[in-house]
Amino acid sequence: MSMSATMAATMIVVALVVASLQPAQSAPSAQPVESLQSLPSAQPAESLQPSQSAQSVAPGQRLGEGLDLRDIHLPAEPGLWPPAPGWWLLFVLIMAVVLWLGRLGWGRYRRWRRRQRILAELDRLRREDLRGPALITAVSTLLKRVALMRYPRTEVAALTGAAWLAFLDRSGGDGRFVGGAGQVLADAAYAPESERFAQDFDQQALFDVARDWLRRNG
Repeated sequence: MSMSATMAATMIVVALVVASLQPAQSAPSAQPVESLQSLPSAQPAESLQPSQSAQSVAPGQRLGEGLDLRDIHLPAEPGLWPPAPGWWLLFVLIMAVVLWLGRLGWGRYRRWRRRQRILAELDRLRREDLRGPALITAVSTLLKRVALMRYPRTEVAALTGAAWLAFLDRSGGDGRFVGGAGQVLADAAYAPESERFAQDFDQQALFDVARDWLRRNG
């Protein structure tokens, strides 16, 4: 077979292949219009641009820089006035204690002052150099006056003699009036002053027992 015959046969085969391929290539162009309408529409160009909030932060730039933001402000601390209810209660309790202590201290001070005046009165009797029934009467009167201030009048006013001495021992005499130097207060005030009485009577012992009783009851 000659060269020309071979080339002719080759060209025929190529033509047949091309003819068989043409319907498949032209098929996409024949797609109905309705199928094209079902395809999703193209996204607008604006939507493809990244949003301003999604833009990345440039290197070296702090987050929030350039925005109109305000600092965090802590709430103001509570003032000193008015105080809380608990402080008012504490203040009332403190004032009640102070008033109670003040009243207690004032009462003790008054009793101390009164005791000092009574003891000063006893010292005055000592300086007057009284003797005999006059001294006994003065000491007994001072003791009776203090007893009336300290104890009920109905219990003290009518006491004389041994009953008076027994009361003095019960209220702080420790037996030194009935059986000690204070027994002269029972009846010596009404006895006549004599030399024997002046010798038997111990004035210093009487002042000592009277002072001790006055300190306890003054």
